[in-house]
Amino acid sequence: MADKCDLCLLGLIILSSLLTGTSGVYDHVYISSGENVSLSCNKTLSDCKSTTWTYSNRHSEVKLIDGGIKNKDTERHERLSLESDCSLNIKNVTGEDYGYYTCRQYVNGEQQGPDADGLLHVLHVSVSPSSSSSSSSSPSSSSSSSSQTEISPGRSVTLSCQLYTVVSCYYWVYSVGVELLWVNQAGVDLKTDSRYQILSSSDQDHCIISLTTTLLNEDDNREWRCQLTLGNQLETSVRYTVKYSDPADPASETEVSVTAGSLYRVIVIIVEIAVFAAPTVILLQIICARRAGRKDSKHPEEIEMPTILE
Repeated sequence: MADKCDLCLLGLIILSSLLTGTSGVYDHVYISSGENVSLSCNKTLSDCKSTTWTYSNRHSEVKLIDGGIKNKDTERHERLSLESDCSLNIKNVTGEDYGYYTCRQYVNGEQQGPDADGLLHVLHVSVSPSSSSSSSSSPSSSSSSSSQTEISPGRSVTLSCQLYTVVSCYYWVYSVGVELLWVNQAGVDLKTDSRYQILSSSDQDHCIISLTTTLLNEDDNREWRCQLTLGNQLETSVRYTVKYSDPADPASETEVSVTAGSLYRVIVIIVEIAVFAAPTVILLQIICARRAGRKDSKHPEEIEMPTILE
């Protein structure tokens, strides 16, 4: 039943792209998670006050923009914005943003011009939780996003590259020609290297290609890329860089030892000064006392005498 629905949806997509005179131009957009994307609208009016953007996938349909105003009831509303040409901007795209987007403009309840339809496909890479102690990802300013995972050599790591799409993966691969690949920094397909296990699979909303390997010492800071190609054309990619974790940071240990050593030297210096200074202080006190005694003997008249009553 699901395959029949996918086939019907694919047929509607192809039909809408052919009937450009009445249904508008259908646009496929491939993007990596963490990036920003702009979906165009067929603007026919002087402003965007009568513009509506709707979103749908297999599970739901919602109005993101209604009458030029964002729908604040949606979780993604803070990441949405409307440009002066009525195009829809989505910041920091996530896997949940995949789906079908439609822009329409109305005057007095009547649609003006054709629909502007776009199908957004999102590429995302995740690491097996058992393979790493911590991970973080950050968007990149280029056509790919990157992430790093702190792990150790000798451990097995599995990276899963997923294409979130509203149409079944079977149709994308065999009918449209979409392909997912894992490549190294030089762009060589890792299927040609026996140390990597590359497996392809799919479910209702994802095309998946996973990479599994045992990490070597020389893999520190090594980069792998998951690429999405359409024919021979690269559409988007995701970088993944491995960074080995260090249980004991030598820099911090050196800093601590240097600090401790410096404190020890300061204490030693203080003790040495005290040892050498003590006899000097005592000698000065003796000299001062003797000088005071001599002064008293030379000037007896300065000694205070008791008062004699007349």
